[in-house]
Amino acid sequence: MSQFTYRPARDELAYTFGGRLPVAHVRSGDVLTVHTQDCFGGLVRGPADLPSQVCQMPYLNPVSGPFFVEDAEPGDTLAVHLLSIEPAHDWGVSATFPYFGALTSTSHTATLQPPLEERVWVYDIDRHAGIVRYRATVSEHTVELPLDPMIGTIGVAPGGMESRSTIVPDYYGGNLDTPELRAGSTLYLGVNVHGAMLALGDGHARQGHGEACGVGVEIATVTTLAVEVVKGVATAWPRLETDTTIMSLGCARPLEDAYRMAHQDLTAWTVDLCGLQNLDAYQLISQAGRAPIGNVCDPNYTVLAAIDKALLPQPQAAYRDAHARLRDIAAVQE
Repeated sequence: MSQFTYRPARDELAYTFGGRLPVAHVRSGDVLTVHTQDCFGGLVRGPADLPSQVCQMPYLNPVSGPFFVEDAEPGDTLAVHLLSIEPAHDWGVSATFPYFGALTSTSHTATLQPPLEERVWVYDIDRHAGIVRYRATVSEHTVELPLDPMIGTIGVAPGGMESRSTIVPDYYGGNLDTPELRAGSTLYLGVNVHGAMLALGDGHARQGHGEACGVGVEIATVTTLAVEVVKGVATAWPRLETDTTIMSLGCARPLEDAYRMAHQDLTAWTVDLCGLQNLDAYQLISQAGRAPIGNVCDPNYTVLAAIDKALLPQPQAAYRDAHARLRDIAAVQE
C-alpha cells in the first residue's frame, strides 16, 4: 500500500470522463488524498459573482484526475472507499439559474413562464461545530444545518472510446449527486477501459435529496480515498455499500426509468448475495427498501434503491468483502 497527495493546478482540471491522459498511476490498495474544486471552479465566492458572468461553459463541474489504476481491465470492478471528505474552506455557495432546476422551464420542458432569477447564496461552514449556516437573501432568517460532506461527481472512463461531460451521470458514474456518497461509503464502478481512469470532484457541504434547484452547497474538498480492483467481477451500474446498507444507482430520463434501473439491479444483487428467489427478493425490497433520489436536474436523473443488510438472510460478502478491507485501511489511517 502506498499513499500520495494530488493537488491539481487550474489548467490541470478535467471536464470529461474519458479522452484524457492520466495524471498519476496508482495500484490496488493505494490511498489517495485528492484536492478537488467546487462545481464553479472556485470562481463564485459572493452574491455578486453570478455564475453566468464569472464562469464559462463548458468549463463547469471540474474533476481531479484521471488516475490510472494498475491491473484494472474491462470486466473488472473498481471499489472506491471514501475515507474522509473535508471542506477546503469555511464557506460554500449555492445558486439558482434561468432555465435550470426541477421547478422551472428547461430545454427539455419548455413553457411560457419567465426564467428564474439568477441568485447566489453564501453558506458559512463551521467544521468544528459540524454545521452549515443557511441565510435567506431577502429576510433575516437563518438556519443551522448539519454538515454532511459528499462527493457529487466521481466515475471512471466510459467504454467505446467515448468522452462524456462531467455534468452527466451514467453507467460509469459521473455527476451522481447523491448524499450517500459520504465518508464511510464504498462505491463500486464497472471498469470499461484499461486502467479504469478514476476522477472525482464537485464536493457538497450538504445537499437535499433530489437537489431540487440543481445546486448543492458547493465546496472545494480535500478527499481521501482507497481503491481496490476486484478482478473478474463486472458491474453494470454503480453500486454503493456501507456498514449497514447496500444500494444500487440508476441514471436515466424519465425519472421512473432511473427508478426501475436501480430497483432491478438491487433485486438482482440481492439474489446473488443471498440466494433468495427473484420474486422473493423483489417482494422484500418492495416492502422494506428505500429510494432516495440523487438529482432531478442533470442531463440524466439519479435514483437509488437501498436495503438494510440486517434484513437479508446471511448475505455473502459483496465484491469479496472489498468494503471491509478498505474500511480497515481507513482505520489504520486514523
